[in-house]
Amino acid sequence: MTESFVGPDGGSRCRWCGAAPEFLDYHDNEWGFPVDDDRRLFEKLCLESFQSGLSWRTILAKRDNFRAAFDNFELDKVAAFTGQDVERLLQDEGIVRHRGKIEAVINNAKRAQELVKTQGSLAAFFWGYEPEAEALAEPQTASTSDESVALSKALKKMGWKFVGPTTVYAFMQAMGLINDHAKGCVVRARVEQSRSCFQRP
Repeated sequence: MTESFVGPDGGSRCRWCGAAPEFLDYHDNEWGFPVDDDRRLFEKLCLESFQSGLSWRTILAKRDNFRAAFDNFELDKVAAFTGQDVERLLQDEGIVRHRGKIEAVINNAKRAQELVKTQGSLAAFFWGYEPEAEALAEPQTASTSDESVALSKALKKMGWKFVGPTTVYAFMQAMGLINDHAKGCVVRARVEQSRSCFQRP
């Protein structure tokens, strides 16, 4: 995972972004850039839970379908979903039709509402688990961390589902809580600059 991929502009990038055409834009413009928007944070954690046991390419290809199916992952709307919505989603060929994961998204929306009431925002809570940069493993050599284990335990204690340490670590990588771009990746410096300017919630 630490080897590089040469993009169309001649710049070296994380090797994984060369595995599929749609990965390049996601890698260059989303992955690792810090996010403090609760809707996006909730969406990403949900999509990471759907990815469990599958490939990110499968989920990324269906992301627009997921957004349509789950009302753009708006907390209040998803929290109001009923059993009828679960059955509707189980018939939706555009998403991953896994009853447990679908029900987890609805459950997690309700738990997220509760968390926002106590913490002010999802962002404030999640960013409280940002690790010290010097304590991180070499880029893309780990699938969990002490912080992802701790965040996973905290979420499970509050009743969240499908939020294991590996799922949470992938979420932290994607949402910029860590900069896990390879050392030689041309995007790493852009992410680091964005993180340095980012106002932690």
